[in-house]
Parts: sequence; C-alpha cells; structure tokens
Amino acid sequence: MRAILSVSDKTGLVEFARGLEARGVEIISTGGTFKTLREAGVAVRYVSEITGFPEILGGRVKTLHPAVHGGILAQRSEAHLAELAAQGITPIDLVVVNLYPFRQTVAKADVTLEDAVENIDIGGPSMIRGAAKNFASVTVVVDPADYDAVLERLGSDDRAFRQRLAAKAFGHTAAYDAAITAYLGEPAELPAERTLELVRVQSLRYGENPHQQAALYREGSSRGAVLDAEVLQGKAMSFNNYTDADAAWNLCLEFEAPTCVGVKHANPCAVGTGSSLEEAWTRAYAADPVSIFGGIVAFNRELDEATALAIKDVFLEVILAPAYSEAALAVLGKKKNLRLLRTAQAPRPALDYRRIGGGFVVQQADTLGVEGIERRIVTQRAPTEQEWQDLLFAWRVVKHVKSNAIALAKGGATTGIGVGQVNRIWATQQAIEHAGERAHGSALASDAFFPFDDVVRTAAAAGITALIQPGGSLRDEDSIRAADELGLTMIFTGVRHFRH
Repeated sequence: MRAILSVSDKTGLVEFARGLEARGVEIISTGGTFKTLREAGVAVRYVSEITGFPEILGGRVKTLHPAVHGGILAQRSEAHLAELAAQGITPIDLVVVNLYPFRQTVAKADVTLEDAVENIDIGGPSMIRGAAKNFASVTVVVDPADYDAVLERLGSDDRAFRQRLAAKAFGHTAAYDAAITAYLGEPAELPAERTLELVRVQSLRYGENPHQQAALYREGSSRGAVLDAEVLQGKAMSFNNYTDADAAWNLCLEFEAPTCVGVKHANPCAVGTGSSLEEAWTRAYAADPVSIFGGIVAFNRELDEATALAIKDVFLEVILAPAYSEAALAVLGKKKNLRLLRTAQAPRPALDYRRIGGGFVVQQADTLGVEGIERRIVTQRAPTEQEWQDLLFAWRVVKHVKSNAIALAKGGATTGIGVGQVNRIWATQQAIEHAGERAHGSALASDAFFPFDDVVRTAAAAGITALIQPGGSLRDEDSIRAADELGLTMIFTGVRHFRH
C-alpha cells in the first residue's frame, strides 16, 4: 500500500505516519511534511523520487505529474492497472492532504495581495479531488480528526467510510475555493455565481423550537460582534438567543450616546438613551417593562456597577456589552443562569441573505443611517429642537422593526412600537395603544410612506406632534394637508426601511 502525505496542519501527523509505517505502508511526501517526518525518524520518500522530476517554479509545481495523479485516479480494473504498469506507475491508495493556510494568511492585518496569492494551493486540491473522485479505491483524508479511524480501517474494504471521507474532502476544497473567491471579490458584489463557505462553530441545543436541530456557523473567516462574543457566564446560547442578540446589537450601533436596547423575538421592544447607561436602562425599562421581561438587552458602553445594580432584579435572558467593570460582573455574577456576552470588534456584514425554498434572495445590507436621509420639512410648521431629536431617535429605531413598522419616541426613549402589521394604520394603532398616555407629545416614525392620511389623523388624535416618513406616495399631498390642518410637523426622508 502506498500513501502520499502533504499537510499544512501537522496536528497528529507524526503519530499517524508511524501508524502507517507500522502497517507496512510506503509513505511519499513533500516540502515541510517530508522534513517533519524525516526528522521524526519516519521512513519517507520525497515525491521527486516518484516523479523523476524536481520541484520547479519555487515549489509551485511538485505533485502535478502523471506518476502522482495517475496513481491516484486509476481504477483498480485490469485495464487501468495494466496501463499504470506499462508506464511504471504504482497506485496510490491513501491521500492525506490539507491545504496552504490561505484563511490564516488573509486574516493578517498586513497581508498583501501577493502573499495571499502565493498561499492559494493548486497541487493540494488537485490530489484531494482526484482521490475523492476515486473513493471506490482510494482513501482521502483532509482532517487530522479522522486519522485514528483511518488506521483502524486500513486494509479493509469499507467503501461507505471512504465515501464519507470523499464527501468531506469535496466540502474542504469547496470551502477553500469559496474563501479565495470572497477575498478576491468585492464583499457587496452580487455576481452571477456566489459560493457560501459555512464552517460550523458549534451545535446548539435546538432551533427556534425543541423539535428542530440547529447549529451556529461562521461564514468563511468573517467575524461578528455576537458570533465572536465572549460568553462570560450563564447557560449556553440558543438559536433564538443568537438571533435576538444580533438584532439588539445592530440597533445599539445606530446610537452614539449611552444606549440600552431591549429586544424580544428579534424586534426592539424598548430603547432608551441618556447621559449614562443607568439612565438609558431606566428609560428603556420604563418604556416597556412587560415585554423586556425575559428579553435580550444590549448596551453600547462598558456596563458599570450602577447599571448592573439597576438591572439585577429584572429577569433577562442575555445581556450584551462591549465591556463590563469588575464591580458590574460581581453584581451580575450572582445570577448564574444569566448569559453575559462581551461583544467582539467586527465589521457589519456587507450582504443580507434570506432563505426561500430552493435558494436565497440576497441584498446589500441596509447600513444607511440618519446621515443619509433628506430631512425635508414638508409642512408649514418646522420641528422644534426637541421634536428633531425625537424624530431622529424614532427613525433610528423603526429601521430595525419588522414591517409594517411604526415607532414612537419622546425624551430619549421609545414610547410605543407597532410591529409587523399587514397595514400601516394597524401598526400605528398598536404603537399608540402600547404608548397610552405617553403618546401625547411623542414623535412618530414610519418605515415606509403613508398611502392615506389616516395615519396622520390617528396620530394627531393621540397627541403626537411630529412625524417622519419616507414620502413618495401618490397621496402625499393628502397627508401633508392633514398635518397642516392639525398643526403637526412632518419630515420626508426620501429613504424607505422595509424589514421583512
């Protein structure tokens, strides 16, 4: 039996090679793998001995030769074996290869394009794919975790095992190619073909419901503020915890002032800002103490002791913050089941993927903030300074609410939120009902335009004084006339924030 070993990840390599040697396997190798095995005293032949051809082009060409690929791809039929014999080629029965560290290279802050390109493996994927194609006769190994199982089955004819390893091998090369594609392309491009490289980070207890299996995956070498957050304490994060925590953190990033965001079922239920995190929490909690119970809460500053003391008696599933003071950890550490996450520094994703049957719809992520809107006053009355603050606050929030969406805000906090209704007037009524007396003097933000003047009139009846919406309806003039008639101020942004 003959094996070729050429690995970047040398975990367990020497022990595995010694196991092969003990079983009488002839070992061929290249480069750093050959050196490691030779220094460990393993009997190994350099690939040039087999090909009769030296490495050329600075090592770019080592294994791309019929003596290697013929040995790997040959079926164990009489005709193929006779053809190999005529060419003096010996079959290769085991291919153990993992690839140049492309992902690790491009993750370096100072990587150059030239460095990245030199770490694109060519010979390795060719050997892996050849062996995987010929799994009927050849065993292919790309993961050191499989070494023991391979040694146990060496010499047996376990075709099902070889097929599983072949599937894993094709997944390995596909992910590698996807990483290269992602690096060379533009993150926000929508090309004719796009490959997602998903690497499982961990299994989750279950999905949205207990009867659904679930896992957490990383897209290539991307980092995420929640994906890579450090779980400081508490139970393991669930599927719902991750989606809600990501939603809370994304909304937190809209604000520069100390901010607290409460989320339930991926929708904001309460948002507050203030001169301190404690004040932000107090405002957010007062906005909706019912919905925030058992929810996810995110902060955009280091969580301090005063805020921790204010939170400690409220049942929450998860708290996120970029940092925690030691005193805050001491306070919250008494709640052993409470999950505390220290968010990671990471860019926002450039693309947004939504699964549909048989495929995906993909769009550029909605990263447009308040700096990108028109702020066009369309009514006779202009907003007061306080109304401007409330309008922009509500606009930041409504962007993150499922459509049809309405957000009410006043004095640095939400007062009411209308979530995911099938028409805009219902969302408005829900937000006003939620706000109750607090609707009086609030500002209203809508994620899309008003098709009729009913939202304006309903808002005015509840004491709302200012509205912000994209504009663009055929009936815009009806809403503007109603606002002027009722003494309201209204802003058009020229930007829609549908969220489905």
